[in-house]
Amino acid sequence: MSGQFDEKKQKYSIAKIRRLGIPVLSMAVVSVLMGSFLFSQNIGTTAVRDIDNILAEMDRAQVMNEILEWRLENMLPGLMRREGIDMWLVICREYNEDPVYMTLVPEPAMAARRTSILIFHDKGEKDGVARLTCGFYGMGKWYESIFKDRTKNQIGVLAEYIRENSPEKIGINESETWAFGDGLSASFKSTLIDAMGPDLSSRLVSAENLCVGWLETRSPRELSLYRHICGVAHDIIAEFFSNRVIIPDVTTAEDVVWWIRQRITDIGVEPWFQPSVSIQRSDKDAAMYKDNPDIIRRGDLLHCDIGIVYMGLCTDTQQNAYVCRIGEKDAPEGLKEALRRANRLQDIVMAEHRAGRTGNEVLRSSLAKAKSEGLDPSVYCHPLGVHGHAAGFVVGLWNRQDGVPVRGDYPLYPNTCYAIEMNNVYPVPEWDDLEVRIGLEEGGVFTEGGCRFIDGRQTRLFLIK
Repeated sequence: MSGQFDEKKQKYSIAKIRRLGIPVLSMAVVSVLMGSFLFSQNIGTTAVRDIDNILAEMDRAQVMNEILEWRLENMLPGLMRREGIDMWLVICREYNEDPVYMTLVPEPAMAARRTSILIFHDKGEKDGVARLTCGFYGMGKWYESIFKDRTKNQIGVLAEYIRENSPEKIGINESETWAFGDGLSASFKSTLIDAMGPDLSSRLVSAENLCVGWLETRSPRELSLYRHICGVAHDIIAEFFSNRVIIPDVTTAEDVVWWIRQRITDIGVEPWFQPSVSIQRSDKDAAMYKDNPDIIRRGDLLHCDIGIVYMGLCTDTQQNAYVCRIGEKDAPEGLKEALRRANRLQDIVMAEHRAGRTGNEVLRSSLAKAKSEGLDPSVYCHPLGVHGHAAGFVVGLWNRQDGVPVRGDYPLYPNTCYAIEMNNVYPVPEWDDLEVRIGLEEGGVFTEGGCRFIDGRQTRLFLIK
């Protein structure tokens, strides 16, 4: 594909998705799946200790494999038909895996083996999608092997299978737009074209939107588990935005960063980026502490940004805390108002998420509405899932508040998850109208019923005494 957005191809409706067999969940169903803790974080502190219920590795593998089997059987056929692809090829080498490869193979796979080839052949509504492999290593019930004679060339065997079945559109993972759809190496493409010949090669099409659809769409069980996963991230924040970790006038922001990093490792999950903790303070305090600006002081506003990977899914969370001065029982009213305004910006952006709209459309309408209410916003929501900065619907970038070329024109589909990320600037009266930036980021889910937070959001500042 040339990189130009194909609007006709991306025409979307709930009815069409249902006809294709892709599950569409109502918000009522999602609420039941996520349990009664859907809004457990709305008071700025964790309401349930998910961190105490992290699954053992063997249990994780079992659950993840059950999810994968459901996705392959119930989601993949509809996605292939939505994109008009009759056969999908995923070809890669060990340690140079295609971005979608690891999401298509069962646990406990750690990497591709030698040259790995997966084939998804849609044989129609009656026979469904055949899952095949043309690699040296079998995959049991997951993929039927067509590589019987190991003395033959793998790509040659693949080409022979394609020739025998003569699919009309053969999807390969190449893209000028999406990194997630660009996993086929130039050498493999060249070898494949040579083996297929000019007639079959003319049927090769980009599977970029199939890759994105596969990666962005969540199953009902994944949506349920995401509540638990985001809950773990919220628990970690509640731990370090407290006197358990922070001693005012002693602890540095860097100390907290490395505490977070170690804590994530110790509980058996992974970070997908290095955590960050930043400090905002009044000009008066900044002048007073200019020689040691990294030490956390009383009167500081703290901001964190952390992301974990657990059960094959990522979180991305930003929250804020206030370090009380001696004798203070709460944060200054101006800082609380700054948070309220940032919460209002969240409400506006989420209300603008509607099926079929593009990210650029949501960005423009959100900024216009926010500014009309006197807010000073910046919006940069991104997909969340298998990857932290994941595949799918993008609403702005921090440096592209006028819209994101091409990727910002991708539409919003149901059963997808996002980091609802933004900031709002507010002049705080108690700090001589110093402009304070409140950055917020929470996991969100979009279903037929609209956009909701996966595990609630922060509406009160954490207080560190």
